[in-house]
Amino acid sequence: MRSRFDEQLATLNNELTRMGAMCEEAIAIASRALSAGDVKLTDKVISLDGEINHMERTIETLCLKLLLQQQPVAGDLRQISAALKMITDMERIGTQAADIAEIITFLDGRTGGECEHIRFMADAVSQMVTESIDAFVKQDVALADAAIDRDDVVDDLFLQVKSSLIELIAEKPTNGGYALDLLMIAKYFERIGDHAVNIAEWVAFSVTGKHKGAENL
Repeated sequence: MRSRFDEQLATLNNELTRMGAMCEEAIAIASRALSAGDVKLTDKVISLDGEINHMERTIETLCLKLLLQQQPVAGDLRQISAALKMITDMERIGTQAADIAEIITFLDGRTGGECEHIRFMADAVSQMVTESIDAFVKQDVALADAAIDRDDVVDDLFLQVKSSLIELIAEKPTNGGYALDLLMIAKYFERIGDHAVNIAEWVAFSVTGKHKGAENL
């Protein structure tokens, strides 16, 4: 019975890893589309969002089967419960990557090159997603903490984006609409970072039984 349960847990980990990889790919392609001003790439991001939504339902079904059929306790129960929470955040990451892609279609071929800090934000949040998912699979609290700490970097980059865009508008007021679009893109990247933090906090809960977010309330 335990061997069957362990197999199902391994499947859960594999599916979460796949979903996390899709999130990373969606972020990377959205960033590339912005850097290149390539609207065609945005279709791939939107397609990935649909795949991520499907993965959420698949993993949710697997988790519920584990809960109902295996009746796990202690650490196993925390791990499955955390997975259910994590997929909600991963689904939101996919949606926000698609939101970024949609805004790119309104830029009329202009890129984010006039505000390079947005690309740095994309790289940072992608790494946060990677670390948080790896932390879950490895049950590694230190790796989860690294993802959480990286959120400060993302927040600092967002402030730099805002400053850069203010300067851009000051230099040429007709850049107002373009700057607003870039600000919205940066805001979505910041939110993706927040979701990565949520995932990392649920990883810590699955290992320790304590949720760091609740400690700050």
